[in-house]
Amino acid sequence: MDRLLLVLTIASVVLIAAVLRSLRRERIRVEHSVSWLAAAVALLALSLSPGLVNSAAGWLGLAEPAVALITAILVVFMFVFYRYSRVVSELKDMNITLTQRVAILEHQVEKRDGKDS
Repeated sequence: MDRLLLVLTIASVVLIAAVLRSLRRERIRVEHSVSWLAAAVALLALSLSPGLVNSAAGWLGLAEPAVALITAILVVFMFVFYRYSRVVSELKDMNITLTQRVAILEHQVEKRDGKDS
């Protein structure tokens, strides 16, 4: 369990550093970095408090705290992925709207150019 917590601590710190580096180089937008930073901080907090992991395992009725820790990791990232599914869906809707508006504008330009000739 200690080794798993150490690996999770290292992974959380690496994730925080990677997100901050990407944010600094403008490879990721601020609003998208918040989810990843929140997930990394949550995992870092879990990895630094084995008592919390043991309590969660007991509350869930799990014999192994490692299973509770892995479950927590999956739940955290499930929320991050859900958020990004919503973002992608919203972007798809915005693309459809933009495409329709461009088509309308092209039609109006063609119609106007056809009358002037």
